[in-house]
Amino acid sequence: MLDVRPVGYVIGLLVAVLGLAMLVPLLVDVAEGRGHWPVFFESAAITILSGTVIALACASGVREGLTIQQTFLLTTFVWMILPLFGAIPFMIGATQSTTVDAVFEAMSGLTTTGATVLSGLDDLPKGLLIWRGILQWLGGIGIIVVAMVFLPELRVGGMQIFKSEAFDTFGKILPRAGQIATQISGIYLWLTLICALTYLWFGMNVFDATTHALTTISTGGFSNYDASFGTFSGSMEYVATVFMILAALPFVRYVQLINGNPYALHRDPQVRGFVATIAILVLMLLIVLEEGISLEIEGTLREALFNVTSIISGTGYASVDYMQWGGFAVALFFFIGLIGGCAGSTACSIKIFRYQLLFASIRAQLMRIRSPHGIFTPRYDGRPVSEDVLTSVMSFFMFFVVTLGLVAAALSLTGLDFITSVSGAGAALANIGPGLGDIIGPAGNFAPLNDTAKWILTIAMLLGRLELMVVYVILTVNFWRA
Repeated sequence: MLDVRPVGYVIGLLVAVLGLAMLVPLLVDVAEGRGHWPVFFESAAITILSGTVIALACASGVREGLTIQQTFLLTTFVWMILPLFGAIPFMIGATQSTTVDAVFEAMSGLTTTGATVLSGLDDLPKGLLIWRGILQWLGGIGIIVVAMVFLPELRVGGMQIFKSEAFDTFGKILPRAGQIATQISGIYLWLTLICALTYLWFGMNVFDATTHALTTISTGGFSNYDASFGTFSGSMEYVATVFMILAALPFVRYVQLINGNPYALHRDPQVRGFVATIAILVLMLLIVLEEGISLEIEGTLREALFNVTSIISGTGYASVDYMQWGGFAVALFFFIGLIGGCAGSTACSIKIFRYQLLFASIRAQLMRIRSPHGIFTPRYDGRPVSEDVLTSVMSFFMFFVVTLGLVAAALSLTGLDFITSVSGAGAALANIGPGLGDIIGPAGNFAPLNDTAKWILTIAMLLGRLELMVVYVILTVNFWRA
């Protein structure tokens, strides 16, 4: 029988840590003086107490290491349970959100999706605004750990390629795993601090700079304003673009960089592919925008660069309503969201490396057709890719497309139109944030959707953040028999 106590113990500790994090918005509310601080006092008390009770109840089952089944359960249930506690301040706070709205907002935060059901953000207590940023920041560092530690071990979606000896992801120059995790956390913290200081330098106030740094480095996209990043303009958009790109690169390469490998980023095919993809997409959009709208060249470049980077990284900030840019631009933004950033970063969606492996496999297959007697092996970064990795990647693509279709169909059954259903499914499953159309597009939010649609999208956000198959595996009968 599967022993869930080790899983419960870890989850209990994480719930307690989440409760401790609620003390930050409590202090912010005290400083603001609007009398909203009791909301976070009550939320913190409930969360810390619940987490402590869960951990103590499961402490007797603690052991060194986890089985494969326990690892799957832990990875999934952390992202299922933490949003339930993270939703408490939204339910009892100024927003007085319903259960579905509160859980949707918390799930969107912790999965760094950035879709929101809240309106009137400009007037909300600062504690709630910083709490949204903290949820995304914690979710960002959490997904880096999952992507580097759990997913490669679970052999999910081709992630095992980053554990194989041939690719030597961490490199011999790196310290042992515990120190790597510590360095990654330090890098994440320093990037956030530098981002906040840069925002401050370019004109944001301290609160906005802090909150937007949390949601930029996590590629989450929650903003303090209903107009999202449209509240700011000019040089601030360039600042955000730079840090969104930095957050979407593999954090292990930063570790290699500070440990004496100056070429770590440049030599990573993911990084080269990601930057090249942004450049190509921005160029395409520039050509279209210069033909269709009357923006000056600098403004056109800035808006194209900012919004392409925001969507491809899964941040989800919007500086303009790009629904007004014409049909080609709208369709382009939908597909941009399905690309994603690099593995081992805070970015979301399918990820660049999977497309690179897919194209390598297609190229090898075409060469086999042309020369039937030749031996052609797909290669990545100059090294052969195993059949196991390719099968896993192809399976991920299949699961993604099928799940996207099922979620879109389910949304349409709730009464939503085709554009809202398809783009909503893509926005949630790829953890992008805004969808397309008048309702959930960059100028709207998800508040008008019915409760059933919101629950469907909440589940889709969880599926997308955990790379689909982690969740699907625990739904099989064989998993529980093992």
